[in-house]
Amino acid sequence: MNAREWAQSERHALCDLMDELGADAPTLCEGWTVAHMAAHLVVRERRPDTGPGLVMSGAPARHTARVTNRLAECGDFTQMVHRVRRGPPLFLRFADGAMNLVEFVVHHEDVRRTGDGWSPRTGIEGLEALLWERLGKGAKVMCRRLVDIDLTIARRGGETIRVGKSGRPATLTGEPVELVNFLFGRRDRVEVEMVGDEGACRELRTGRLGI
Repeated sequence: MNAREWAQSERHALCDLMDELGADAPTLCEGWTVAHMAAHLVVRERRPDTGPGLVMSGAPARHTARVTNRLAECGDFTQMVHRVRRGPPLFLRFADGAMNLVEFVVHHEDVRRTGDGWSPRTGIEGLEALLWERLGKGAKVMCRRLVDIDLTIARRGGETIRVGKSGRPATLTGEPVELVNFLFGRRDRVEVEMVGDEGACRELRTGRLGI
């Protein structure tokens, strides 16, 4: 499958899981229930005025949070999930793979990895390959706020991505789904290995990551 098809697959799997668990189930996003997750995904695709708040702090972020919280608390949960399942508006569908693949992988895991019974998925080699390509393009952006680290990101099997060119050495190893979730801040719910300078590893565990 290509990126668009995988984005659609992750979208539908997440919607199935949200319907199964219900609005009040927890997620890995602090303070968010599944209803907040559904609201976030609706708002992200259908409220352009909230776009700046998805990447900026301050007033834009507060506006986006207000809109999302209001929909989560007052909206019809079943209808929200249905709107997510329908996919993006027509004018955004051409960019579905580029815009939504990583988004829906991360949020799918945000819902499925709550509690103690989760384990990494298997049989998703095509998805892992696409995510590894995305890491090659985006890892430097995700890690740009880390301080003084010469970071190598490694896939089990030998492929590597060099993120830093100077600083304290560290290597982060895992499969692409695990690495993507780590770099999006889900550091305590992934299966990765970290080796290198003690201070660099500490920075990698606690420093600022993500967009």
